[in-house]
Amino acid sequence: MPAKRTTVRDLRRHNRSLLLSKLYFDGPLSRHELSGLTGLSAATVSNVTAELGEERLITEAGLVESDGGRPRVLLRVDPAYGHVAGVDIGETGVKVELFDLAMNRLATVEHPLASPRPDAAAAVTQVASGIREVITESGIDEATVLGVGVGVPGTVQQGSGEKGEAPRVHAPTIGWKEVPLTDLLRAQGVELPLFVDNGAKTQGQGEMWFGAGRGARHAVIVLIGSGVGAAVVTNGTTYRGSTSSAGEWGHTTIVYGGQECRCGSRGCLESYVGAEGVLARYRKARGGKTASDEDEQTQFADLLESAGKSKAAAKVLEETAGYLGAGIGNLINLFDPERIVLGGWAGLALGEKYLPEIRRVAGEHALAHVFDQTEIELGQLGPDAVAIGAATLPVAALLDQGADPRTAGSKRGSAA
Repeated sequence: MPAKRTTVRDLRRHNRSLLLSKLYFDGPLSRHELSGLTGLSAATVSNVTAELGEERLITEAGLVESDGGRPRVLLRVDPAYGHVAGVDIGETGVKVELFDLAMNRLATVEHPLASPRPDAAAAVTQVASGIREVITESGIDEATVLGVGVGVPGTVQQGSGEKGEAPRVHAPTIGWKEVPLTDLLRAQGVELPLFVDNGAKTQGQGEMWFGAGRGARHAVIVLIGSGVGAAVVTNGTTYRGSTSSAGEWGHTTIVYGGQECRCGSRGCLESYVGAEGVLARYRKARGGKTASDEDEQTQFADLLESAGKSKAAAKVLEETAGYLGAGIGNLINLFDPERIVLGGWAGLALGEKYLPEIRRVAGEHALAHVFDQTEIELGQLGPDAVAIGAATLPVAALLDQGADPRTAGSKRGSAA
């Protein structure tokens, strides 16, 4: 196959993307610093930043003294250029958050879902309502929203942009099969650019950009909520696999022939460390007695609280920490990461109390020389990590394209 010829347009887009990304993550910077950091000539930096300034994508951010000459102007991406929304479709509820371009949170709404196996139409209705609510609550003009990122509890089969095919969501643990999420949102009146991805991957991007993964080139960001997933990041890029479903760590086998998982298989890690599976084991240890009639997160918090006075609770949680540690040991052996970040609402709650034990067991199940080079940390973005990460999807499109996703054809398969 002949190599693709680089056009002037490609080069211009590359230069815009390179400078925008550098300013977004490392700014404010002077034009002189940008030239040194990117390798672009002073003339190219001057021309491109002038263009970005005219479009109000970047703005001046003060002055810095130079060596003997006039003070240099500092530049940064303008936080007021636009807004982005992030959506977390969980198994128990929908969270929608609105941010400015510097990821300052402006508004948040949450809507519970009636069932842990929510109907797709019901979830979409809550998402559409939530988007309208955060825009109204913040008092912004909808026209300033660059896009909406959506994190979902399943894999996303990316559509073909050339054929106009929308992404399809496969989430067998909640009963979703080939759900055309973007089409359903359009039918609900959502006209903003949409970006859909797996929730563990959006959490991973959020933690890599702004949280515990920042600065690492090779990391695994794990999500433990009702279910379990992971984002594998190598050389700063999330590994997706041939069908974009890589990272289904929760459905790797931890016990051969073990307890049944929601996916239909047996012995999956998710059925031992996911909140639903942990609570099921606790009920079994109590002879089938339900801990409470509260929602899953409250029940999980109650279980952690009971560990000091209930032998059954303590045993279940110690076993869970062991299974999780063994699962993390597998990740270390497979991917040789610099860092593993434990996130998700259940993962954070469990890690806050049992992280030393999780680390100890991981060390017993990982190759010693690899484990010694791996940090295991708690996520820093808290329970909002999926929504924050989802909101970075339209920002990533802006940086990748060097242009506004509202007007530029996105190159990211998840956009619609």
